[in-house]
Amino acid sequence: MIFWIAAAALALVTAGLFALALMRRAEDEEHPAAYDLQVYRDQLKEVDKDKARGVIGDEDAARMKTEISRRILAADAQMQETMSDETGGGRKSMVVAVVLALVVFGSSFGLYYKLGAPGYRDMPLQERAAEAQARRDNRDSQSVAETKVPPRPAVDAGEEFLELMTKLRAAVKENPNDLQGQELLARNEANLGNMPAAYAAQAKVIELKGADVTAGDYVLHANLLISAAGDYVSPEAEQSLTKALELDPFNNLGRYYMGLMMWQTGRPDATFRIWDQVLRQSPNDAPWVPSIRKTITELAWYAGIDYKMPAPVPTHNPDGLSGPSAEDMEAAGELDVEDRQAMIQGMVDQLSDRLATEGGTPQEWAQLIGAYGVMGNTERAQAIWAEAQQVFAEVPEALEIVRAGAAQAGVLQ
Repeated sequence: MIFWIAAAALALVTAGLFALALMRRAEDEEHPAAYDLQVYRDQLKEVDKDKARGVIGDEDAARMKTEISRRILAADAQMQETMSDETGGGRKSMVVAVVLALVVFGSSFGLYYKLGAPGYRDMPLQERAAEAQARRDNRDSQSVAETKVPPRPAVDAGEEFLELMTKLRAAVKENPNDLQGQELLARNEANLGNMPAAYAAQAKVIELKGADVTAGDYVLHANLLISAAGDYVSPEAEQSLTKALELDPFNNLGRYYMGLMMWQTGRPDATFRIWDQVLRQSPNDAPWVPSIRKTITELAWYAGIDYKMPAPVPTHNPDGLSGPSAEDMEAAGELDVEDRQAMIQGMVDQLSDRLATEGGTPQEWAQLIGAYGVMGNTERAQAIWAEAQQVFAEVPEALEIVRAGAAQAGVLQ
């Protein structure tokens, strides 16, 4: 109610100011004819004075008075006509002011009804977080979500491939504990767009692997569930993602999907925090990076952060790191001591500059700290370790990886 009272008062004041501007006349405004009347009256007095002094005769005085009187009557008539028009104009201004007030009121409340949230109550931060959690706890299951997805267009597969799929399905049905068969079935059902069959086969793969299951297995299962539900992260998909991240906290695809789930349940601020880390720790050719770059600025606004998009992270070496590769070290071994040292120093400095400006994975930070330790530059290793503690302060698992590099360099305190 307070909101509506305040909004109505502001709209009323605005409309009143417009009306006042239309109806108000300047207090010192004078009609031009009034000035003419004063001049003509002064001229009559001057005629009488000139006649009394004998400057003009009686006949000339009479003729001049007649002309001046005619002008006085014309000026007075002009003033009367103007005053009549202003009276009517005042009524017109009043009508315009009323119409303008209605337009201001109507457009203001119409726009709010269209773009705002009429009747929405105040929601402190804790209450909004609790509502988001309730939405997360009560969201649609996988089966319900799939009923809302439009039918997928049929995949144009050749007859030979479809015949092989028929044989594969029969073989897996006959021997459901065949791990390789289930893996092939999951992959090829996904290729055909049969997502429910694909994630069912992947669930069987996870079951058969037992203790040997990997984070990638769980992420693949979640990926198939999400695809079947039209990019919706269901509770079942969340369970697989949680298990994947328990095995590998730095699985970027898993973290990307967890961020997507937070966004879908009303926590874009949490999505921003997750995706910001994923973006800074993913190579630029990762398939999830374009999606993050497209939306993270909007997410930063929800999180109340003035965000600057980080520069793309270069594609990593096969071992996942961006420092000197095995080939680099082999090439350096063919140089003399001084040139070899300069080459290694250049590669380490390049990695240091990239991490400082673009960010990187915890493995890269650990590699950099360890490299400086091997080179005997403990002061620099200590500075990088201190910076890494700030970068990964909210990700203890990542900090432990960097700590290993610091231990190797001998800079742990």
